[in-house]
Amino acid sequence: MILQFTKMNGAGNDFVMLDNRDRKLALTTAQIALLCDRHRGVGADGLLLAEPCASGKADFRMHYFNADGSQAEMCGNGARCFARFVQKLGWQKPVVSVETLAGVIRAEYHGELVELGMSAPHSARLRETVKTTQGALEISSVNTGVPHAILFVEDADKAMVGPLGRELRFHDHFKPKGTNVNFVQPLDAHSIRVRTYERGVEGETLACGTGVCASAIISRLAGKAEPAVKVRVQGGDTLEVDFKIVGNEVRDVTLKGPADFAFEGAINL
Repeated sequence: MILQFTKMNGAGNDFVMLDNRDRKLALTTAQIALLCDRHRGVGADGLLLAEPCASGKADFRMHYFNADGSQAEMCGNGARCFARFVQKLGWQKPVVSVETLAGVIRAEYHGELVELGMSAPHSARLRETVKTTQGALEISSVNTGVPHAILFVEDADKAMVGPLGRELRFHDHFKPKGTNVNFVQPLDAHSIRVRTYERGVEGETLACGTGVCASAIISRLAGKAEPAVKVRVQGGDTLEVDFKIVGNEVRDVTLKGPADFAFEGAINL
């Protein structure tokens, strides 16, 4: 089977984009993992399928798969790329709504930048003590479409993203589904730096949109930053997260950043 694809990235977080508006494409977990394999396939942190929205709740339906072929509820950087991908497919309105497993999100175009209206975060937990091989650590967490753990560090360059990120990702504290892990360095009142170990990729990625949002929200709740929060990611780009705090609720979360086309091609599966 010859498969046409588009390769995109959002702040270095890269994806294989597929047009499945005719709903004829049914990829196996192994095929998705092959497409995301950087040695034997196209290479990506994840794969996205663009489909019509059968429920009628949105303009399109987005299916997101991690590099290992597992399905995830949401991906912020992927959703920004998705918004520009459907433009390539012919969408011409200034705003597009997209149905995901985490709910319907809204994307607004700003030239080559895309601003996402994220789904409402939930399950925030602050300053929990988690025992690790590095000792007892103070971890906060929140779900911004997918679960994220946040660990504040003094120097992100020295963070043990690989070994400690992997340990926390599979830690009993975050069972049964596990978690993404963000190492967050506060920079000033409105900016932070984030490095992320991504569940499903099973390693560090250059950026993670839902992780950026989670890190900004927890930084505000922990008194370390105020919105709008500029977030510098490992790929060197800066994303902007804005939101409101109303009582005990975090509302109107937006994520603004780049979504770039890399190349198009065809691969024999």
